[in-house]
Amino acid sequence: MSFVHPWVFALIPVLWLLLRGGLRRTSLPVPSLGLWADAPVGRARYLWLPVALRRCVLVLLLLALARPQAGSTYNMDVSEGIAIQLLVDVSSSMDMNVRDADGVNRTRMVVAREMVERFIAGDGDTLHGRPNDLLGLITFARYADTRSPLTFGHDALLQIVRGLDVQERPNEDGTAYGDALAVAAARLQNIEALQFGHGSVQVDAIESKVIILLTDGENNSGAHLPLEAAGLAQEWGCRVYCISLGDSNFKRSDTIEVEELTAAEQTLKRISDETGGVFRQAHDFESLLSVYQEIDRLERSEISTRSYDRVAEWFWLPLGLAILCLLAALILEATVLRVVP
Repeated sequence: MSFVHPWVFALIPVLWLLLRGGLRRTSLPVPSLGLWADAPVGRARYLWLPVALRRCVLVLLLLALARPQAGSTYNMDVSEGIAIQLLVDVSSSMDMNVRDADGVNRTRMVVAREMVERFIAGDGDTLHGRPNDLLGLITFARYADTRSPLTFGHDALLQIVRGLDVQERPNEDGTAYGDALAVAAARLQNIEALQFGHGSVQVDAIESKVIILLTDGENNSGAHLPLEAAGLAQEWGCRVYCISLGDSNFKRSDTIEVEELTAAEQTLKRISDETGGVFRQAHDFESLLSVYQEIDRLERSEISTRSYDRVAEWFWLPLGLAILCLLAALILEATVLRVVP
């Protein structure tokens, strides 16, 4: 307990002197009380009660003026958070096979799905997970679909990721990552108007906006060209990490093997370069894992601990007691303890 104006207590001795001297009730002197020795005292024995109540009122008012407060300090982890939009290709070409960590052929969709899941939740070894980041998911074939808005609800997001599959309807097949990239950049642009917090971690500010684009082909559908969407991402401060998941394309030059970039991969690389991200190629499980590990290292949340003071005002308690004491004194003086003026 603390007081905002402790100097008010210095008035208590002054108040005591005033009550003891100047406010003393005058009385009628008599030579002896012997004649009334056997008289019943009755209610007169309680005449001191209203006086005591009035004096308590003054003391309680001084206590209220001192403004008592009770405070506590608590700590909160404040994250300079990262907002990440995950873009995943679900076109029919993602049904082609790649080799997984055990040397078994699995579809690109299955490998990509597992990698995105491990990137979100972590695997305790190679990937640390993103527990303090805002994550959203957009898939694309001929059209871009928002599967999950930016959220801290990673458990629900993981359920959506596990249900991803290749788009099987022929009229919706294609690759429109230009549209997906534009949608992701727009959602990240509007994030400043939102307030996020979860558990003991509060997002103080979104310090980094990231888009991770995973595709295995070139843009051949949609209303937005990839470089047009990249311009929007650059303007709105979004870094784009592009991952090309396809067959390896090595070319031997003298004695050195150099992996050539296709026209589609050159476009992806330009998008990453212009937005400050990184372009990487992947052709199997291990190479895709190394790409996500690199992004995981580059984009980490910064969490700091801040102290906050919570203050509760308690002046209302002595003030309320003072009002009750005054009411009690007035009621007693007007009823059972009423005296002749």
